[in-house]
Amino acid sequence: MAPPASGPVPGLFEADAPRPLADRLRPRTLDEVVGQDHLIGPDGSLRRMLDNGRLTSLILWGGPGCGKTTLARLLAERSGLKFEPLSAVFSGVADLRKVFDRATSRRQAGEGTLLFVDEIHRFNRAQQDGFLPVVEDGTIVLIGATTENPSFELNAALLSRCQVYVLNRLDETALGRMLARAEEAEGRALPLDDDARTAVIAMADGDGRYLLNMAEALFALGTTEKMNPAGLAAAVQRRLPVYDKHQDSHFNLISALHKSLRGSDCDAALYWFGRILEGGEDPLYVARRLVRFAYEDIGLADPQAAHQALMAWDTYERLGSPEGELALAQAVIYLATAPKSNAAYGAYKSARRTAKETGSLMPPKHILNAPTRLMKDQGYGKDYAYDHDAPDGFSGQNYFPENMSRAKLYQPVERGFEREIRKRLEYWDGLRKKRRQAEIEE
Repeated sequence: MAPPASGPVPGLFEADAPRPLADRLRPRTLDEVVGQDHLIGPDGSLRRMLDNGRLTSLILWGGPGCGKTTLARLLAERSGLKFEPLSAVFSGVADLRKVFDRATSRRQAGEGTLLFVDEIHRFNRAQQDGFLPVVEDGTIVLIGATTENPSFELNAALLSRCQVYVLNRLDETALGRMLARAEEAEGRALPLDDDARTAVIAMADGDGRYLLNMAEALFALGTTEKMNPAGLAAAVQRRLPVYDKHQDSHFNLISALHKSLRGSDCDAALYWFGRILEGGEDPLYVARRLVRFAYEDIGLADPQAAHQALMAWDTYERLGSPEGELALAQAVIYLATAPKSNAAYGAYKSARRTAKETGSLMPPKHILNAPTRLMKDQGYGKDYAYDHDAPDGFSGQNYFPENMSRAKLYQPVERGFEREIRKRLEYWDGLRKKRRQAEIEE
């Protein structure tokens, strides 16, 4: 790998004003990149890779505006490779072939190529396979950028040839530094009071490019009077939170809601519920998930939980939005504060597993009906004990297959209503043991 080019370090800002602010403030060195110290800080993995004079193919996974494209360009410059950018949205197989041909020619001349593919997850499986030979033989160093989970969107074969690096969502400190750079570049302060400045950073939602675009719009107002959050809201259109109900953020937020409910954190559950609705999710999807949660994580510890979730679902369907969303919020509160048990869920999974392991064992004949004489002759229904005729209304007969040991599938917890169920099961277990002992003594 060629060493970094010598000479003066380019300045941070350029004077060509017609260029968008976000483009003018694009970092020119790795030290100017904010929010990704875990990768390019003194002990960062990418920094160490460059210091060792090597760069392997990699996938940059992160949200919008966190610096994936900038980082790829800077890696090409530091490693002395020719930078070839492509967007998977606008490119096809023909474009890839042209890049591969140019890279092959450079390689023959002793030069290297870094191919940067933005939105690489947009390429289909066959197109992704096209990278394999040129990555494997070193014709190109591939850097793919994606906002989606590579585990789900990229071929296993391609992933095995690339290292995956996760870029952080830009936090308040990183976004604050970007605003300070914007003000330095413009030579003036943004027309914002402290609260409005905090609001601008919150509205950016971790997206540096969006933040700088908002800053440019505020500079364009030409005012020096400081705005409060209300004035800011009137001047800048509010951004919806990043949430795509068909992609990774959808599952992340639903998972956060589910786990907050399981952890009995009512406030956190309400927060994630609000985030999901603000992102534009269908409330009926949330209603279905709440019903699932009631059965999976509460079960018989509070039999009313499923009833509450179903009533909220029914109420939303009757009232619609926004009135019906209050019913869903109430269900979130009820589920979060209910006693928790996954005993029924665990019993169901154990029953399925046990049934699979034991195969096609017949039920014991004494619990089978015998509607025909042949079946009676075969012993169907023989010696069946009608429980209502037995002492305590409990016969204690065996209902498992004759060649199968008794299985303990349901283990109720000592919480909520399941505490009462546990007492009942223990009572019947005691009666069953007495019946067995009596049979032995006879």
